[in-house]
Amino acid sequence: MRRFDSHLTLQKLEVFCLVAELQSVTRTAEQLCVTQPVVTAHIRGLETKLGVTLLKRIGRNIGLTEAGKRAYSWANDVVTRTREMERELARFETGTAGSAIIAASMTAGSYLLPALIAAFYAAHPDGLVRTELLNPRSALDAIRTGACDFAVLLMHPSENQNGLTVYSLWRERLLLASAPHSRLVGASVKAAELTRLPFISAPQNVVRRELEDAQLRTFGINQRNVILEFGHPESQKHLVKQDLGLSFFLESSIRDDVSRGDLRIVRTPGVEMSIPLFLVHRKDKIFSPFQSALMEYILSSAMTAAPHGGTVSTPARAPAGKRNR
Repeated sequence: MRRFDSHLTLQKLEVFCLVAELQSVTRTAEQLCVTQPVVTAHIRGLETKLGVTLLKRIGRNIGLTEAGKRAYSWANDVVTRTREMERELARFETGTAGSAIIAASMTAGSYLLPALIAAFYAAHPDGLVRTELLNPRSALDAIRTGACDFAVLLMHPSENQNGLTVYSLWRERLLLASAPHSRLVGASVKAAELTRLPFISAPQNVVRRELEDAQLRTFGINQRNVILEFGHPESQKHLVKQDLGLSFFLESSIRDDVSRGDLRIVRTPGVEMSIPLFLVHRKDKIFSPFQSALMEYILSSAMTAAPHGGTVSTPARAPAGKRNR
């Protein structure tokens, strides 16, 4: 039986995983800021210790051999769990009673989670919660790599959910907003008029925009006059307030602006839209008591009332034992 020795380092595993994911030694070297021979040396060293060939050429890219696929699954698990352990052990140095990292999509992290986390912190003042704002696809990557403990996010229906546990939280209404005394539109607008009005929107490759466009198509609105694209709702609000265009916003992101009179909600009879938000974690994730408590708090909040009065969507609950094994 071949024995693994001290030369089978975590660094070799990390380099191998990155090559497998990027399918390129060149891109891996660029991302790690090292030379290609350094990356190749790590792979060759790993192959020598394991006694198998891990990579093969597929056209212009690099793919995994059958042995490489098995090794990648193992190596990725080792790297992921090591990152998680390092984060857990760090709390002993900082003196915190627990720590958790949440990856959140823009609206969830900016407008929904702060109030929930503040309330949780009041009951757990010795713990540390870090929230990172990421686009939904990056948030899912962070879950899979162990860079975060769980995520609260928008998610495209076609997203690969293999290896993930997904809970439905609440639905956020999509509301059309304009400047308070807009010259572009009145207090309400018909569906047919939405095709000609100027819009400020998120970029086309953003999940939030994809979900919005998909819902509009169900109402026969296949084309809009999008004049400007910005990724963050605060930027979109700034332009709408200048009456450059209109925009659909998730309700929580404009509630305060409407209350202050900085924005006006435009009624859209017959066009009622909402977008679901989810809590997602890796199926084999082992949670600390602090992380479990935070996740349970968010799930319980979604079951009783959505933040700021949004629409509740009852989550599918998993047995507690599966969340904190």
